[in-house]
Amino acid sequence: MRVYLESLGCKLNQCERDMLARQFAQAGHMVVTRPEEADLCVVNTCAVTHVAAAKSRRRFNLLHRLNPDARLVATGCYTGLEADSLRADMIVKNEHKSELVALVEAHFGDLGEPGFASPPPASRTRPLVKIQDGCDNACTYCIVHVLRGPQRSRPRAEILDEVSELVQQGYREVVLTGVHVGAYGRDIGDNLVSLVRAILERASPERLRLSSIEPWDLTPDFFTLWQDPRLCRHLHLPLQSGCDATLRLMNRRYTTTQFADLVAQARAAVPDIALTTDVIVGFPGEGDREFAISAEFVRAIGFARVHVFPYSPRPGTPAATMPDQVPPQVRRERAQQMREIARRSADAFRRRFLGRTLSVLWETRRADGLWSGLSDNYLRVLVEAEDNLHNTIRPVLATEVTEDSLRGDLQHVE
Repeated sequence: MRVYLESLGCKLNQCERDMLARQFAQAGHMVVTRPEEADLCVVNTCAVTHVAAAKSRRRFNLLHRLNPDARLVATGCYTGLEADSLRADMIVKNEHKSELVALVEAHFGDLGEPGFASPPPASRTRPLVKIQDGCDNACTYCIVHVLRGPQRSRPRAEILDEVSELVQQGYREVVLTGVHVGAYGRDIGDNLVSLVRAILERASPERLRLSSIEPWDLTPDFFTLWQDPRLCRHLHLPLQSGCDATLRLMNRRYTTTQFADLVAQARAAVPDIALTTDVIVGFPGEGDREFAISAEFVRAIGFARVHVFPYSPRPGTPAATMPDQVPPQVRRERAQQMREIARRSADAFRRRFLGRTLSVLWETRRADGLWSGLSDNYLRVLVEAEDNLHNTIRPVLATEVTEDSLRGDLQHVE
């Protein structure tokens, strides 16, 4: 059958989408890039916020309009909440996602005309490798630990084999992802630091990047990993709030002082590291004073990028029933203010690299003809070039700051 796949939400969902594409291709099905071409459409849904949940619902309505004859399959986090509200022919919940291909084949039989097995289209230059799933934390605002279940680590040998295969396929950078990456190995007698060292030594990617890691997971030896220059100078530490009172209500296991100490350690150990974060505004009990404290802390840290989220009540979480809920309009106003702080902070970080040479993994040529790529410290860089730069690592001299990136001149390598 011809299969179209897409994901909504986090990097882990994107990673799982790629995994499903490989599994469908290995089972002899054709993976297509447009829903109009498909016999079967699979959507890996998201439910982390009410906005994400609404997107998941709307996506199925749109797919049905684009291809009324295709069968629609829903999987992912939203299927653990209100699966009946999705316009889907089949629901596969997270706990059965690894069996999705076999379940679909059994449910639909010989759907569509026979085609030829096709390798799944590469969805990105920097493939994602899932190292664990689930979460044992209990942040009061979060429904993900309920929908994804407890912490579960993949065996190290499986991860090494997958990264090695990607390197052999020609990928230059690999990104490690999961729900709670820093907890890797606790359930199987392993740990993240040891895993990263093994990947760099045995799988030998040119660049390795870590996705989000909770601040309390950073062990004393963590920053020694960057003694290997192949580990990208980028660390995503979710802050969520810059106010200690709000952090306690969120059940976050650190204070702002502890967070600031970790930032100082990172910057001392890894010069020019990009520190990115997530911040929630309008959490229950966050008054004007608490928001002002949080905003000032975010401003003082000077993150390279901040993802700002207005608080979204999720049914089944403690925060949804807390007193002092912040009105939606106030949440939106605070989000706008925090995003302005984030914009200025990101701009200041980019400006530090004017006149400097960056090593960039080039990804795609945009519609305006400019090549777009990413430096190891998470800077978006644009250049003019006649050559095909896709999936190459080439240096560029940064000459100009734009709204969300750096412009530069490609440097020739002798």
